[in-house]
Amino acid sequence: MSLTRREASDAVTGLGWRLVLGEVRTRVRVSSFAEGATVAARVAAACGAAADDSLRVDLRPDQVTVSLHAPGARLVTTREVELAAVVTRALGADGWPTHPGPDDPARPVQLLEIAIDALDIAAVRPFWAAVLGYADEVPGGDALADPDRAGPTFWFQRMDAPRPQRNRIHVDVTVPHDEADRRVRAALDAGGRLVSDAEAPAFWVLADVEGNEACVTTWQGRD
Repeated sequence: MSLTRREASDAVTGLGWRLVLGEVRTRVRVSSFAEGATVAARVAAACGAAADDSLRVDLRPDQVTVSLHAPGARLVTTREVELAAVVTRALGADGWPTHPGPDDPARPVQLLEIAIDALDIAAVRPFWAAVLGYADEVPGGDALADPDRAGPTFWFQRMDAPRPQRNRIHVDVTVPHDEADRRVRAALDAGGRLVSDAEAPAFWVLADVEGNEACVTTWQGRD
């Protein structure tokens, strides 16, 4: 059963996971690649057959990031929540807590998207698919994704009229709902300015001193 964003977030937050961009993510601190490989193997075993279509693991020498999403879609169902609980229990039993929250000494889990404003999405999308070597994120959708899941997703925002005086590509940084305020404040303290918070907490539009824009986004306010 598909869950709303609030339902998914509420279900996994207590497990040490966060909802970002239609998937749930957590992080495990490790001290070596070898330990990380052991963690990754434990996660895969806990997920069982579901690992092949719902699980992604990013392995680094100091951390393992674990992501779960519904097969072939950018959304979370009761199945992924149940898998997150199973993974958390399995790792916790061996002394590996799942902990991606803003009080983690490492940067909290996040995902990056690149947004392109377009008057005619169908006309510009094929160019970006070709030049990036990307493919449909989900069948029938507008967004493009790296087949290796290494680079950021590109999505297309429809414009009603040309905006020649405004940059038409901006970065969306999707963070956990309880990280957003800190991230916005950090950007402002670093010399940025707030363009708009009219849609907060779904997103804040920020800009650098030359007007280049970035959005800090969360799942909130989107259901």
